[in-house]
Amino acid sequence: MSGQNWTYGNYLQLEELLSLQGDERGISSDEMHFIIVHQTFELWFKQIIRELSEVRNLLSQEQVPEKDIPKAVEHLGRTTEIFKLMGAQWTVMETLTPQGFLSFRDGLGSASGFESFQMRKFEILLGLKNEDRLFGMDPIDTFRKLAGNSDNDAAILSDLEQMASNPSLEESLMKWISRTPIMGSIYASENDVESVQKYVNSHLAAHKSMGELAAERMSGYGVSDIEKAKARFNSAHESAISFLMPEGKLSRARASLLFIESYRELPLLAWPRKLIDAVAELEESMVKWRHSHARMVERIMGRRIGTGGTSGVDYLDKTSQYRVFKDLWAVRTILVKSDSRPDLINPSFYGFNSDNVS
Repeated sequence: MSGQNWTYGNYLQLEELLSLQGDERGISSDEMHFIIVHQTFELWFKQIIRELSEVRNLLSQEQVPEKDIPKAVEHLGRTTEIFKLMGAQWTVMETLTPQGFLSFRDGLGSASGFESFQMRKFEILLGLKNEDRLFGMDPIDTFRKLAGNSDNDAAILSDLEQMASNPSLEESLMKWISRTPIMGSIYASENDVESVQKYVNSHLAAHKSMGELAAERMSGYGVSDIEKAKARFNSAHESAISFLMPEGKLSRARASLLFIESYRELPLLAWPRKLIDAVAELEESMVKWRHSHARMVERIMGRRIGTGGTSGVDYLDKTSQYRVFKDLWAVRTILVKSDSRPDLINPSFYGFNSDNVS
């Protein structure tokens, strides 16, 4: 198509695009506004799926070239900015008054954002598990029921099932993270398990010591119930053990994540750190987007039942608690101060001389 002499309208297919807002039904300005906002969301969802698929595909490679990590960070950064933009877009919706919405709400029937197959698709792509959803629901069930309505609905179901059968972004990310060299030990090399276990044991010892020292300081401050405080520190330490060694078995992926977060200043870990930060920022932007959605709905329709039969605002508030990349958040709880970290082994491997490492 490079030889095509496009006009602006032809290139963007504006004639077709601008015919999709329901003018022929004689809709009000309020309803047109409602339609355009949601159509815009769906266009952004399409871009989000494209960006996240690129990242997942890059990280799913058996050997991920170093040059691909900056590309992944760029895709994640763009997706984060899209979610920030969509969060701000709810403020446009808030110009719709409660009475303005009620004037056309009945015409929506049972149509609901709950039926947005693109939103379900990017949630599946990210790695949101059914057991982490409200009521443990299977998001594809809705589309199984709709699949018999048309060939298009059947194709949507097939697309969602195909996405669910592939590795998620979360799985691909953690698999990539798990191959991080820890204390100079290469993934799957001889004695790697022993080396990583030694690192984890050293970190846990530092973590336990940090809690004990904090309890001593609190005792000196005259805390009324120091035994309860000590119990909380002990519980936190047990949680740290469970995180790094779930069911008593070493998790190399989590140990790798801990190592990256603990030694963030090492040159070799610069891009892994940026990638992890980009993923955390993406999830944060998604949480804020969901929260803004709930506040917009509460402002316009109060706590009415949703058009799809959900509990409305209560349901939306609970979805803002969804987390996909749980390990990226949880590891921050078990970090220790830099002067308490285990001494770095083979610092030159990471681009540092021992004199530069504190």
